[in-house]
Amino acid sequence: ILPLIGHLWVSLFQAMRKPRAAVGSGHRKQAASQEGREKDALSSSQAKPSGPDGCAGTIPECPEVSAGLARQPEEVVLQASISPYHLFRDTAEVTAFREKLLSWYDREKRDLPWRRWAEDEVDLDRRAYAVWVSEVMLQQTQVATVINYYTRWMQKWPTLQDLANASLEEVNQLWAGLGYYSRGRRLQEGARKVVEELGGHMPRTAETLQRLLPGVGRYTAGAIASIAFGQATGVVDGNVVRVLCRVRAIGADPGNTVISQQLWSLAQQLVDPARPGDFNQAAMELGATVCTPQRPHCSQCPVQSLCRAHQRVEREQLSASRSLLGSPDMEECAPTTGQCQLCLPTTEPWDRTLGVANFPRKASRRPPREECSATCVLEQPRALGGARILLVQRPKSGLLAGLWEFPSVTLEPSEKHQYKALLQELQSWAGPLPAAHLRHLGEVVHIFSHIKLTYQVYGLALEGQTPVTTTPPGARWLTREEFHTAAVSTAMKKVFRVYEGQQPGTCKGSKRSRVSTPSSRKKTSRGQQILDSFFQPLVSTDAPIPNSVAE
Repeated sequence: ILPLIGHLWVSLFQAMRKPRAAVGSGHRKQAASQEGREKDALSSSQAKPSGPDGCAGTIPECPEVSAGLARQPEEVVLQASISPYHLFRDTAEVTAFREKLLSWYDREKRDLPWRRWAEDEVDLDRRAYAVWVSEVMLQQTQVATVINYYTRWMQKWPTLQDLANASLEEVNQLWAGLGYYSRGRRLQEGARKVVEELGGHMPRTAETLQRLLPGVGRYTAGAIASIAFGQATGVVDGNVVRVLCRVRAIGADPGNTVISQQLWSLAQQLVDPARPGDFNQAAMELGATVCTPQRPHCSQCPVQSLCRAHQRVEREQLSASRSLLGSPDMEECAPTTGQCQLCLPTTEPWDRTLGVANFPRKASRRPPREECSATCVLEQPRALGGARILLVQRPKSGLLAGLWEFPSVTLEPSEKHQYKALLQELQSWAGPLPAAHLRHLGEVVHIFSHIKLTYQVYGLALEGQTPVTTTPPGARWLTREEFHTAAVSTAMKKVFRVYEGQQPGTCKGSKRSRVSTPSSRKKTSRGQQILDSFFQPLVSTDAPIPNSVAE
Protein backbone atom coordinates (compact mmCIF):
# COMPACT_ATOMS: atom_id res chain seq x y z
CA ILE A 1 0.00 0.00 0.00
CA LEU A 2 2.74 2.45 0.91
CA PRO A 3 4.55 2.07 -2.47
CA LEU A 4 1.21 2.63 -4.24
CA ILE A 5 0.48 5.79 -2.28
CA GLY A 6 3.99 7.05 -3.02
CA HIS A 7 3.51 6.40 -6.73
CA LEU A 8 0.20 8.29 -6.72
CA TRP A 9 1.82 11.32 -5.01
CA VAL A 10 4.64 11.40 -7.60
CA SER A 11 2.16 11.23 -10.49
CA LEU A 12 0.05 13.99 -8.99
CA PHE A 13 3.13 16.18 -8.42
CA GLN A 14 4.27 15.73 -12.03
CA ALA A 15 0.79 16.50 -13.34
CA MET A 16 0.70 19.73 -11.32
CA ARG A 17 4.14 20.84 -12.64
CA LYS A 18 3.34 20.54 -16.35
CA PRO A 19 0.78 23.36 -16.63
CA ARG A 20 3.02 25.54 -14.44
CA ALA A 21 5.93 25.02 -16.81
CA ALA A 22 3.73 25.78 -19.77
CA VAL A 23 2.54 29.01 -18.20
CA GLY A 24 6.11 30.09 -17.43
CA SER A 25 7.17 29.41 -21.01
CA GLY A 26 4.25 31.44 -22.28
CA HIS A 27 5.22 34.40 -20.11
CA ARG A 28 8.79 34.34 -21.37
CA LYS A 29 7.60 34.31 -24.98
CA GLN A 30 5.18 37.13 -24.24
CA ALA A 31 7.94 39.10 -22.52
CA ALA A 32 10.26 38.66 -25.47
CA SER A 33 7.50 39.66 -27.87
CA GLN A 34 6.58 42.71 -25.80
CA GLU A 35 10.22 43.80 -25.54
CA GLY A 36 10.52 43.49 -29.30
CA ARG A 37 7.43 45.65 -29.81
CA GLU A 38 8.79 48.28 -27.45
CA LYS A 39 12.12 48.34 -29.26
CA ASP A 40 10.36 48.65 -32.60
CA ALA A 41 8.26 51.54 -31.35
CA LEU A 42 11.27 53.28 -29.83
CA SER A 43 13.59 52.67 -32.76
CA SER A 44 11.13 54.48 -34.99
CA SER A 45 11.65 57.71 -33.02
CA GLN A 46 14.31 60.19 -34.08
CA ALA A 47 17.09 60.59 -31.53
CA LYS A 48 19.26 63.60 -30.86
CA PRO A 49 21.90 63.97 -28.11
CA SER A 50 22.33 66.21 -25.05
CA GLY A 51 20.53 66.82 -21.79
CA PRO A 52 21.10 67.59 -18.09
CA ASP A 53 19.45 65.64 -15.30
CA GLY A 54 16.37 63.48 -14.76
CA CYS A 55 14.37 61.59 -12.17
CA ALA A 56 11.27 59.52 -11.48
CA GLY A 57 8.76 58.57 -8.86
CA THR A 58 6.50 55.59 -8.09
CA ILE A 59 3.33 55.35 -10.16
CA PRO A 60 1.09 52.35 -10.72
CA GLU A 61 1.34 50.19 -13.80
CA CYS A 62 2.29 51.76 -17.10
CA PRO A 63 -0.24 51.84 -19.92
CA GLU A 64 0.45 49.97 -23.13
CA VAL A 65 1.84 51.69 -26.20
CA SER A 66 -0.91 52.31 -28.72
CA ALA A 67 -0.45 51.00 -32.25
CA GLY A 68 -0.94 54.58 -33.36
CA LEU A 69 2.31 55.82 -31.75
CA ALA A 70 3.79 58.44 -34.04
CA ARG A 71 6.82 57.14 -35.94
CA GLN A 72 9.89 59.21 -36.73
CA PRO A 73 12.51 58.73 -39.46
CA GLU A 74 15.74 58.29 -37.48
CA GLU A 75 16.28 54.92 -35.83
CA VAL A 76 17.19 54.60 -32.15
CA VAL A 77 18.21 51.30 -30.62
CA LEU A 78 17.86 51.18 -26.85
CA GLN A 79 19.93 48.52 -25.14
CA ALA A 80 17.49 47.58 -22.41
CA SER A 81 13.76 47.53 -21.74
CA ILE A 82 12.00 50.88 -21.43
CA SER A 83 8.48 51.05 -20.16
CA PRO A 84 5.92 52.64 -22.48
CA TYR A 85 4.81 54.62 -19.42
CA HIS A 86 7.55 57.13 -20.25
CA LEU A 87 6.34 57.61 -23.83
CA PHE A 88 3.37 59.38 -25.38
CA ARG A 89 0.63 56.83 -25.98
CA ASP A 90 -0.75 58.04 -29.29
CA THR A 91 -1.04 60.93 -31.72
CA ALA A 92 -4.03 62.36 -29.82
CA GLU A 93 -1.89 62.87 -26.72
CA VAL A 94 0.88 64.44 -28.79
CA THR A 95 -1.60 66.77 -30.47
CA ALA A 96 -3.05 67.81 -27.11
CA PHE A 97 0.44 68.60 -25.79
CA ARG A 98 1.24 70.76 -28.83
CA GLU A 99 -2.01 72.69 -28.70
CA LYS A 100 -1.88 73.38 -24.98
CA LEU A 101 1.75 74.50 -25.08
CA LEU A 102 1.46 76.74 -28.15
CA SER A 103 -1.75 78.35 -26.90
CA TRP A 104 0.01 79.22 -23.64
CA TYR A 105 3.07 80.51 -25.50
CA ASP A 106 1.00 82.82 -27.68
CA ARG A 107 -0.45 84.40 -24.54
CA GLU A 108 2.54 84.43 -22.21
CA LYS A 109 5.77 84.61 -24.24
CA ARG A 110 8.29 87.24 -23.22
CA ASP A 111 9.11 90.13 -25.50
CA LEU A 112 12.79 89.53 -26.28
CA PRO A 113 14.92 91.37 -28.87
CA TRP A 114 16.03 88.24 -30.75
CA ARG A 115 12.42 87.12 -31.12
CA ARG A 116 11.44 90.48 -32.58
CA TRP A 117 14.43 90.34 -34.92
CA ALA A 118 13.52 86.84 -36.16
CA GLU A 119 9.86 87.76 -36.64
CA ASP A 120 10.50 91.02 -38.50
CA GLU A 121 13.46 90.01 -40.69
CA VAL A 122 12.47 88.78 -44.16
CA ASP A 123 15.99 87.95 -45.36
CA LEU A 124 16.58 84.32 -44.36
CA ASP A 125 20.34 84.67 -43.92
CA ARG A 126 20.03 87.70 -41.67
CA ARG A 127 17.23 86.00 -39.73
CA ALA A 128 19.35 82.88 -39.23
CA TYR A 129 22.30 85.03 -38.16
CA ALA A 130 20.17 86.85 -35.58
CA VAL A 131 18.97 83.53 -34.14
CA TRP A 132 22.50 82.13 -34.16
CA VAL A 133 23.89 85.04 -32.15
CA SER A 134 21.13 84.77 -29.55
CA GLU A 135 21.47 81.03 -29.15
CA VAL A 136 25.24 81.21 -28.67
CA MET A 137 24.94 84.02 -26.13
CA LEU A 138 22.21 82.22 -24.20
CA GLN A 139 24.33 79.12 -23.63
CA GLN A 140 25.09 78.93 -19.89
CA THR A 141 23.95 82.57 -19.51
CA GLN A 142 20.74 84.07 -18.14
CA VAL A 143 18.34 85.93 -20.42
CA ALA A 144 18.53 89.15 -18.37
CA THR A 145 22.30 89.25 -18.83
CA VAL A 146 22.17 88.54 -22.55
CA ILE A 147 19.68 91.25 -23.57
CA ASN A 148 22.11 94.19 -23.42
CA TYR A 149 24.96 92.23 -24.98
CA TYR A 150 22.73 91.06 -27.82
CA THR A 151 21.42 94.55 -28.52
CA ARG A 152 24.92 96.05 -28.64
CA TRP A 153 26.21 93.19 -30.79
CA MET A 154 23.46 93.49 -33.40
CA GLN A 155 23.84 97.27 -33.50
CA LYS A 156 27.57 96.93 -34.15
CA TRP A 157 27.43 93.91 -36.51
CA PRO A 158 23.89 93.58 -37.95
CA THR A 159 24.96 91.15 -40.70
CA LEU A 160 27.27 88.19 -41.19
CA GLN A 161 29.48 90.33 -43.40
CA ASP A 162 29.88 92.94 -40.66
CA LEU A 163 30.96 90.33 -38.12
CA ALA A 164 33.31 88.65 -40.59
CA ASN A 165 35.11 91.96 -41.14
CA ALA A 166 35.55 92.67 -37.41
CA SER A 167 38.79 91.98 -35.56
CA LEU A 168 39.05 89.38 -32.81
CA GLU A 169 40.04 92.19 -30.46
CA GLU A 170 36.73 93.94 -31.14
CA VAL A 171 34.79 90.71 -30.63
CA ASN A 172 36.52 89.97 -27.33
CA GLN A 173 35.99 93.54 -26.18
CA LEU A 174 32.23 93.40 -26.73
CA TRP A 175 32.01 89.89 -25.30
CA ALA A 176 33.98 90.78 -22.14
CA GLY A 177 31.96 89.93 -19.04
CA LEU A 178 29.64 87.46 -20.77
CA GLY A 179 31.85 84.48 -19.95
CA TYR A 180 32.80 81.39 -21.96
CA TYR A 181 34.82 83.60 -24.29
CA SER A 182 35.50 80.93 -26.91
CA ARG A 183 31.85 81.28 -27.94
CA GLY A 184 32.42 84.74 -29.39
CA ARG A 185 35.55 83.65 -31.21
CA ARG A 186 33.84 80.63 -32.77
CA LEU A 187 30.85 82.74 -33.74
CA GLN A 188 33.12 85.03 -35.72
CA GLU A 189 34.97 82.06 -37.24
CA GLY A 190 31.61 80.71 -38.39
CA ALA A 191 30.59 84.06 -39.87
CA ARG A 192 33.84 84.22 -41.84
CA LYS A 193 33.31 80.71 -43.17
CA VAL A 194 29.80 81.57 -44.34
CA VAL A 195 31.04 84.72 -46.09
CA GLU A 196 34.26 83.30 -47.56
CA GLU A 197 33.29 79.72 -48.35
CA LEU A 198 29.49 79.53 -48.54
CA GLY A 199 28.77 82.64 -50.60
CA GLY A 200 27.28 84.51 -47.64
CA HIS A 201 24.38 82.04 -47.30
CA MET A 202 23.66 80.14 -44.10
CA PRO A 203 23.13 76.36 -44.38
CA ARG A 204 19.40 75.66 -44.41
CA THR A 205 19.10 72.43 -42.37
CA ALA A 206 20.10 71.33 -38.89
CA GLU A 207 22.36 68.64 -40.30
CA THR A 208 24.31 70.99 -42.58
CA LEU A 209 24.49 73.73 -39.96
CA GLN A 210 26.09 71.33 -37.51
CA ARG A 211 28.42 69.86 -40.10
CA LEU A 212 29.64 73.06 -41.74
CA LEU A 213 29.80 75.71 -39.01
CA PRO A 214 32.47 75.70 -36.25
CA GLY A 215 31.12 75.66 -32.72
CA VAL A 216 27.57 74.79 -33.81
CA GLY A 217 26.35 71.67 -32.00
CA ARG A 218 23.16 69.72 -32.29
CA TYR A 219 21.06 72.03 -30.12
CA THR A 220 22.17 75.28 -31.79
CA ALA A 221 21.74 73.77 -35.25
CA GLY A 222 18.22 72.61 -34.41
CA ALA A 223 17.27 75.99 -32.94
CA ILE A 224 18.47 77.90 -36.01
CA ALA A 225 16.87 75.47 -38.45
CA SER A 226 13.49 75.44 -36.72
CA ILE A 227 13.22 79.15 -35.84
CA ALA A 228 14.78 80.70 -38.95
CA PHE A 229 13.95 78.13 -41.64
CA GLY A 230 10.89 76.32 -40.28
CA GLN A 231 12.46 72.85 -40.24
CA ALA A 232 10.46 70.43 -38.08
CA THR A 233 13.31 69.37 -35.83
CA GLY A 234 13.21 69.13 -32.05
CA VAL A 235 15.73 70.66 -29.67
CA VAL A 236 16.88 69.71 -26.20
CA ASP A 237 18.50 72.16 -23.81
CA GLY A 238 18.48 72.24 -20.01
CA ASN A 239 14.98 73.71 -19.85
CA VAL A 240 13.56 71.16 -22.29
CA VAL A 241 15.23 68.31 -20.40
CA ARG A 242 13.50 69.42 -17.22
CA VAL A 243 10.10 69.66 -18.92
CA LEU A 244 10.38 66.26 -20.61
CA CYS A 245 11.68 64.51 -17.50
CA ARG A 246 8.74 65.77 -15.48
CA VAL A 247 6.06 65.29 -18.11
CA ARG A 248 7.14 61.67 -18.66
CA ALA A 249 8.60 60.89 -15.20
CA ILE A 250 12.07 60.13 -16.50
CA GLY A 251 14.38 59.53 -13.56
CA ALA A 252 17.53 58.08 -15.09
CA ASP A 253 20.69 60.13 -15.64
CA PRO A 254 20.20 62.26 -18.79
CA GLY A 255 23.95 62.34 -19.23
CA ASN A 256 23.75 58.68 -20.19
CA THR A 257 23.85 58.27 -23.97
CA VAL A 258 20.74 56.07 -24.13
CA ILE A 259 18.70 58.44 -21.96
CA SER A 260 19.92 61.44 -23.93
CA GLN A 261 18.81 59.77 -27.15
CA GLN A 262 15.39 59.09 -25.68
CA LEU A 263 14.95 62.73 -24.67
CA TRP A 264 15.84 63.86 -28.18
CA SER A 265 13.44 61.26 -29.54
CA LEU A 266 10.62 62.65 -27.41
CA ALA A 267 11.45 66.21 -28.49
CA GLN A 268 11.33 65.16 -32.13
CA GLN A 269 8.03 63.34 -31.64
CA LEU A 270 6.45 66.39 -30.01
CA VAL A 271 7.67 69.25 -32.25
CA ASP A 272 4.79 70.81 -34.18
CA PRO A 273 5.49 70.54 -37.94
CA ALA A 274 3.35 73.61 -38.60
CA ARG A 275 5.14 75.84 -36.05
CA PRO A 276 8.44 74.16 -35.17
CA GLY A 277 10.28 77.33 -34.17
CA ASP A 278 7.48 78.54 -31.93
CA PHE A 279 7.06 75.10 -30.39
CA ASN A 280 10.74 74.79 -29.51
CA GLN A 281 10.80 78.28 -28.02
CA ALA A 282 7.61 77.49 -26.11
CA ALA A 283 9.15 74.36 -24.56
CA MET A 284 12.22 76.34 -23.51
CA GLU A 285 10.04 79.19 -22.24
CA LEU A 286 8.00 76.78 -20.15
CA GLY A 287 11.12 75.41 -18.52
CA ALA A 288 12.56 78.86 -17.91
CA THR A 289 9.49 80.56 -16.43
CA VAL A 290 7.08 77.90 -15.10
CA CYS A 291 8.72 74.47 -14.87
CA THR A 292 11.70 75.90 -12.99
CA PRO A 293 14.37 73.85 -11.16
CA GLN A 294 13.11 74.75 -7.69
CA ARG A 295 9.58 75.77 -6.67
CA PRO A 296 7.95 75.26 -10.10
CA HIS A 297 4.61 76.98 -10.70
CA CYS A 298 2.55 73.89 -11.46
CA SER A 299 -0.78 75.70 -11.20
CA GLN A 300 0.25 77.86 -14.19
CA CYS A 301 1.48 74.96 -16.33
CA PRO A 302 -0.48 74.49 -19.57
CA VAL A 303 0.39 70.77 -19.79
CA GLN A 304 -0.25 69.89 -16.15
CA SER A 305 -2.93 67.36 -17.09
CA LEU A 306 -0.33 65.43 -19.12
CA CYS A 307 2.41 65.56 -16.50
CA ARG A 308 3.38 62.26 -14.89
CA ALA A 309 5.31 64.05 -12.14
CA HIS A 310 2.22 66.02 -11.15
CA GLN A 311 0.18 62.81 -11.17
CA ARG A 312 2.70 61.27 -8.79
CA VAL A 313 2.40 64.21 -6.39
CA GLU A 314 -1.38 63.94 -6.44
CA ARG A 315 -1.20 60.22 -5.72
CA GLU A 316 1.11 60.85 -2.77
CA GLN A 317 -1.24 63.47 -1.39
CA LEU A 318 -4.20 61.11 -1.77
CA SER A 319 -2.31 58.34 0.00
CA ALA A 320 -1.48 60.70 2.85
CA SER A 321 -5.12 61.76 3.23
CA ARG A 322 -6.12 58.09 3.46
CA SER A 323 -3.37 57.34 5.99
CA LEU A 324 -1.74 54.89 3.62
CA LEU A 325 1.77 56.22 4.08
CA GLY A 326 2.80 53.00 5.73
CA SER A 327 1.82 50.87 2.74
CA PRO A 328 4.58 49.71 0.38
CA ASP A 329 5.31 51.80 -2.70
CA MET A 330 3.96 50.45 -5.95
CA GLU A 331 6.28 50.09 -8.88
CA GLU A 332 6.61 53.18 -10.98
CA CYS A 333 6.43 51.26 -14.20
CA ALA A 334 6.22 47.64 -15.29
CA PRO A 335 8.96 46.71 -17.77
CA THR A 336 8.68 43.18 -19.01
CA THR A 337 12.33 42.33 -18.40
CA GLY A 338 14.78 43.83 -15.95
CA GLN A 339 14.56 47.40 -14.67
CA CYS A 340 13.26 50.21 -16.88
CA GLN A 341 16.17 52.33 -18.05
CA LEU A 342 14.21 55.56 -17.70
CA CYS A 343 13.18 55.06 -14.08
CA LEU A 344 14.91 56.56 -11.09
CA PRO A 345 17.56 54.18 -9.71
CA THR A 346 16.55 52.34 -6.56
CA THR A 347 19.42 54.10 -4.78
CA GLU A 348 17.63 57.45 -5.21
CA PRO A 349 14.13 57.11 -3.73
CA TRP A 350 11.34 59.60 -4.14
CA ASP A 351 11.60 62.62 -1.83
CA ARG A 352 8.13 63.76 -0.81
CA THR A 353 9.43 67.20 0.16
CA LEU A 354 10.54 67.94 -3.41
CA GLY A 355 7.31 67.13 -5.24
CA VAL A 356 7.70 67.44 -9.00
CA ALA A 357 11.20 68.82 -8.42
CA ASN A 358 12.26 65.18 -7.93
CA PHE A 359 12.48 65.31 -11.72
CA PRO A 360 15.18 65.68 -12.81
CA ARG A 361 17.69 65.00 -10.08
CA LYS A 362 20.81 67.12 -10.36
CA ALA A 363 23.63 65.19 -11.98
CA SER A 364 26.77 64.83 -9.90
CA ARG A 365 29.66 66.91 -11.18
CA ARG A 366 33.34 66.62 -10.70
CA PRO A 367 34.66 69.44 -8.53
CA PRO A 368 36.76 71.94 -10.50
CA ARG A 369 40.48 71.54 -10.18
CA GLU A 370 42.16 74.16 -8.04
CA GLU A 371 44.87 76.43 -9.34
CA CYS A 372 46.65 79.46 -7.92
CA SER A 373 48.20 82.46 -9.61
CA ALA A 374 50.02 85.61 -8.51
CA THR A 375 49.07 88.71 -10.47
CA CYS A 376 50.32 92.27 -10.14
CA VAL A 377 48.66 95.57 -11.02
CA LEU A 378 51.58 97.68 -12.21
CA GLU A 379 50.73 101.37 -12.46
CA GLN A 380 52.49 104.56 -13.55
CA PRO A 381 50.64 107.25 -11.56
CA ARG A 382 52.56 110.11 -13.21
CA ALA A 383 52.57 108.91 -16.80
CA LEU A 384 52.08 111.46 -19.57
CA GLY A 385 48.37 111.97 -20.14
CA GLY A 386 47.38 110.50 -16.79
CA ALA A 387 47.93 107.37 -14.73
CA ARG A 388 48.30 104.14 -16.72
CA ILE A 389 48.26 100.45 -15.86
CA LEU A 390 50.00 97.59 -17.65
CA LEU A 391 48.07 94.83 -19.41
CA VAL A 392 49.46 91.87 -21.32
CA GLN A 393 47.66 89.62 -23.78
CA ARG A 394 46.98 85.95 -23.09
CA PRO A 395 47.90 83.25 -25.63
CA LYS A 396 45.65 82.79 -28.66
CA SER A 397 44.43 79.40 -27.41
CA GLY A 398 43.38 77.93 -24.09
CA LEU A 399 41.59 79.54 -21.16
CA LEU A 400 40.55 83.17 -21.83
CA ALA A 401 42.35 83.04 -25.19
CA GLY A 402 43.33 86.45 -26.57
CA LEU A 403 42.03 88.45 -23.60
CA TRP A 404 44.10 91.00 -21.69
CA GLU A 405 45.22 90.62 -18.09
CA PHE A 406 47.63 91.91 -15.50
CA PRO A 407 51.07 90.26 -15.58
CA SER A 408 50.73 86.91 -13.80
CA VAL A 409 52.59 83.73 -12.93
CA THR A 410 51.19 80.34 -12.00
CA LEU A 411 51.88 79.29 -8.43
CA GLU A 412 53.03 75.80 -7.51
CA PRO A 413 53.22 75.30 -3.72
CA SER A 414 56.09 72.86 -4.13
CA GLU A 415 58.30 75.49 -5.77
CA LYS A 416 60.43 77.95 -3.78
CA HIS A 417 61.20 80.63 -6.32
CA GLN A 418 57.80 82.25 -6.95
CA TYR A 419 58.94 85.73 -5.98
CA LYS A 420 61.76 85.57 -8.48
CA ALA A 421 59.42 84.29 -11.19
CA LEU A 422 56.87 87.06 -10.54
CA LEU A 423 59.53 89.76 -10.54
CA GLN A 424 61.03 88.40 -13.75
CA GLU A 425 57.59 88.40 -15.37
CA LEU A 426 57.05 92.05 -14.44
CA GLN A 427 60.51 93.11 -15.57
CA SER A 428 60.14 91.31 -18.88
CA TRP A 429 57.34 93.74 -19.72
CA ALA A 430 58.41 96.95 -17.98
CA GLY A 431 62.15 96.76 -17.29
CA PRO A 432 63.86 97.23 -13.88
CA LEU A 433 61.39 97.70 -11.00
CA PRO A 434 61.62 98.71 -7.29
CA ALA A 435 60.84 95.27 -5.88
CA ALA A 436 60.70 96.59 -2.32
CA HIS A 437 57.52 98.52 -3.12
CA LEU A 438 55.57 95.41 -4.13
CA ARG A 439 52.55 94.98 -1.84
CA HIS A 440 50.22 92.04 -1.31
CA LEU A 441 46.64 93.38 -1.35
CA GLY A 442 44.33 90.35 -1.13
CA GLU A 443 42.99 87.51 -3.19
CA VAL A 444 40.26 86.82 -5.71
CA VAL A 445 38.71 83.38 -6.16
CA HIS A 446 37.02 82.87 -9.50
CA ILE A 447 35.37 79.64 -10.65
CA PHE A 448 35.47 78.92 -14.36
CA SER A 449 33.61 75.95 -15.83
CA HIS A 450 36.28 73.48 -14.78
CA ILE A 451 38.86 75.47 -12.78
CA LYS A 452 38.76 77.16 -9.39
CA LEU A 453 41.45 79.80 -9.74
CA THR A 454 42.75 81.78 -6.79
CA TYR A 455 44.54 85.02 -7.69
CA GLN A 456 46.96 86.43 -5.12
CA VAL A 457 46.73 90.13 -5.89
CA TYR A 458 49.73 92.45 -5.68
CA GLY A 459 50.20 96.08 -6.52
CA LEU A 460 53.20 98.15 -7.50
CA ALA A 461 53.10 101.87 -8.21
CA LEU A 462 56.08 103.35 -10.06
CA GLU A 463 56.33 106.57 -8.06
CA GLY A 464 59.14 108.98 -8.89
CA GLN A 465 60.47 106.94 -11.79
CA THR A 466 60.95 107.85 -15.40
CA PRO A 467 57.71 106.87 -17.18
CA VAL A 468 57.91 103.74 -19.32
CA THR A 469 57.00 104.77 -22.86
CA THR A 470 57.78 101.63 -24.83
CA THR A 471 56.53 98.08 -24.35
CA PRO A 472 57.19 94.84 -26.18
CA PRO A 473 54.53 93.28 -28.47
CA GLY A 474 51.62 91.84 -26.52
CA ALA A 475 51.63 94.55 -23.83
CA ARG A 476 50.01 97.96 -23.50
CA TRP A 477 49.62 100.76 -20.98
CA LEU A 478 45.98 101.84 -20.52
CA THR A 479 44.22 104.52 -18.55
CA ARG A 480 41.72 103.35 -15.96
CA GLU A 481 38.88 104.39 -18.24
CA GLU A 482 40.34 102.38 -21.11
CA PHE A 483 40.74 99.37 -18.83
CA HIS A 484 37.03 99.24 -18.09
CA THR A 485 36.17 99.00 -21.81
CA ALA A 486 39.04 96.69 -22.78
CA ALA A 487 38.74 92.97 -23.59
CA VAL A 488 39.44 91.75 -20.06
CA SER A 489 37.81 88.96 -18.10
CA THR A 490 35.50 89.41 -15.15
CA ALA A 491 38.20 87.95 -12.92
CA MET A 492 40.62 90.74 -13.89
CA LYS A 493 37.99 93.35 -13.10
CA LYS A 494 37.70 91.80 -9.64
CA VAL A 495 41.46 91.96 -9.28
CA PHE A 496 41.46 95.64 -10.20
CA ARG A 497 38.77 96.37 -7.62
CA VAL A 498 41.06 94.98 -4.95
CA TYR A 499 43.81 97.27 -6.20
CA GLU A 500 41.51 100.28 -6.20
CA GLY A 501 40.75 99.70 -2.54
CA GLN A 502 37.34 98.03 -2.48
CA GLN A 503 36.19 97.05 0.99
CA PRO A 504 36.75 93.38 1.97
CA GLY A 505 33.94 90.92 1.40
CA THR A 506 32.11 89.12 -1.31
CA CYS A 507 32.00 90.81 -4.69
CA LYS A 508 28.50 91.86 -5.63
CA GLY A 509 27.17 90.80 -8.97
CA SER A 510 28.90 87.43 -9.11
CA LYS A 511 28.33 84.28 -7.10
CA ARG A 512 31.32 82.74 -8.82
CA SER A 513 33.93 85.17 -7.52
CA ARG A 514 35.15 86.09 -4.07
CA VAL A 515 37.45 88.88 -2.97
CA SER A 516 39.27 89.02 0.33
CA THR A 517 42.13 90.91 1.89
CA PRO A 518 44.83 89.81 4.33
CA SER A 519 42.80 91.04 7.29
CA SER A 520 39.65 89.23 6.19
CA ARG A 521 41.17 85.86 5.31
CA LYS A 522 40.88 83.16 7.94
CA LYS A 523 43.65 81.03 6.52
CA THR A 524 46.71 81.73 4.39
CA SER A 525 47.18 79.33 1.50
CA ARG A 526 50.37 77.34 1.12
CA GLY A 527 51.22 79.18 -2.10
CA GLN A 528 50.74 82.52 -0.37
CA GLN A 529 52.94 81.48 2.53
CA ILE A 530 55.74 80.68 0.09
CA LEU A 531 55.30 84.03 -1.68
CA ASP A 532 55.25 85.99 1.55
CA SER A 533 58.38 84.27 2.77
CA PHE A 534 60.24 85.74 -0.17
CA PHE A 535 58.56 89.13 -0.27
CA GLN A 536 59.04 89.91 3.41
CA PRO A 537 62.86 90.39 3.45
CA LEU A 538 62.73 92.80 0.55
CA VAL A 539 60.35 95.28 2.19
CA SER A 540 62.11 98.22 3.82
CA THR A 541 61.65 98.59 7.56
CA ASP A 542 60.30 102.12 7.23
CA ALA A 543 57.55 101.01 4.86
CA PRO A 544 55.38 98.49 6.73
CA ILE A 545 53.07 96.15 4.82
CA PRO A 546 49.53 97.57 4.83
CA ASN A 547 46.85 95.73 6.76
CA SER A 548 44.06 96.54 4.37
CA VAL A 549 43.43 97.35 0.77
CA ALA A 550 42.42 100.87 1.69
CA GLU A 551 45.94 101.59 2.88
